[in-house]
Amino acid sequence: MKIYDFEDKIQNTHFSSLPEAEQEFLRQKAYELRLSHQELRELCDIGVDLAMWGEGSLASLWPASDDKKRVLQHIRKLYENLRTKLKSYDGFQIDKEKTHKIRFAEIDKKLGFGMCPVASPKTRCCNLWTLDMVESCGFDCSYCSIQSFYNEDTITFNTNLTEKLLSLPIDPNEIYHIGTGQSSDSLMWGNRGGVLDALIAFAKKYPNVILELKTKSDNVSYLLENNYPPNIITTWSLNPQSVIEAEERLTASLDARLAAAKKIHDKGRLVGFHFHPMIYYKGWKEEYGAIFQRLVEEFDPKRVALVSLGTLTFIKPVIKKLRRRAMKSKILQMPLVDAAGKLSYPLAIKKELFRFAYESLRPWHGKVFFYMCMEDHSLWKKVFGYEYPTNESFELDMKYSYLAKIKNLL
Repeated sequence: MKIYDFEDKIQNTHFSSLPEAEQEFLRQKAYELRLSHQELRELCDIGVDLAMWGEGSLASLWPASDDKKRVLQHIRKLYENLRTKLKSYDGFQIDKEKTHKIRFAEIDKKLGFGMCPVASPKTRCCNLWTLDMVESCGFDCSYCSIQSFYNEDTITFNTNLTEKLLSLPIDPNEIYHIGTGQSSDSLMWGNRGGVLDALIAFAKKYPNVILELKTKSDNVSYLLENNYPPNIITTWSLNPQSVIEAEERLTASLDARLAAAKKIHDKGRLVGFHFHPMIYYKGWKEEYGAIFQRLVEEFDPKRVALVSLGTLTFIKPVIKKLRRRAMKSKILQMPLVDAAGKLSYPLAIKKELFRFAYESLRPWHGKVFFYMCMEDHSLWKKVFGYEYPTNESFELDMKYSYLAKIKNLL
């Protein structure tokens, strides 16, 4: 009989990310059943997911059988049931020691300035422009795609920012919507590296630029202490506290984010809110509903520029990175289907999430600009009751809505 080379079979799998007891268990079963490379790769992924979710182990799913086909069918069925069930964060604990340790660096290079990196004609897109002032983020959210683009352990600040920003080819006859929150959080670093000094100088020079600072922090002291033009809109990504604790490790709490947003709102400046990603779990409706009620009660829609809706969307490198780190997270415990070449919730779940959010914020209808970020065209009519025929028409409507709000502050 041909020698079974286990070490060769586990190459390019997540075997090393399994708990030690699971590694030994799978090694034993691999020899007994002579599992192939493909079978081992699948079982390693399942085992890592179970450990991350706190939903048992391969050993707990393994049936009392020596028939390989029957064993694999049994495990796949149980795993699929666990993956697609409505997950619960009750009592879920993360591994805080597995959060990354960051260091800082500087680089003098051309600013990254261009169209949103995830823009696609397959989904409805606002054609946002993005500025990469800082590269990588220190918040360590489990679902973040930044982790697949940069070395998440190093936060890199570009230098000579004011000079570079003021020399960008901005056409004074065009309206620009530019965001800084795609390569790093816009506010968590404050004015480190002169980032906010440069952005304020840029917004003052170009009143035709709508500059959006997107954050999960409560670091607004610089904005409160300094005067800045009304064409800077500060926006917060929000989730219930149970999600923040489990999946948005190191970020500010929900209460802290809302308190920071209220301070900017009370300063007389525009704020906005992103429910992106909304997450489907046991108790989601009650917990998101409580946030929507707070927004309506605490914020004047005249000073709220936007509410965006979106949900989890994964590219394969992010999923691989999650499994390689094997940190406690339930983020992949969800039904995953193809979504314009990526992986996301089925449309029926998205409709349920977004429709609930929009209806809960009914007092803001017609007063705040609502939109969905990078979602299927078909959802707009089902959720909002209207749709845009093109990305360009969506973009123009958004810009003119924001400009009207900015004008009212002057």
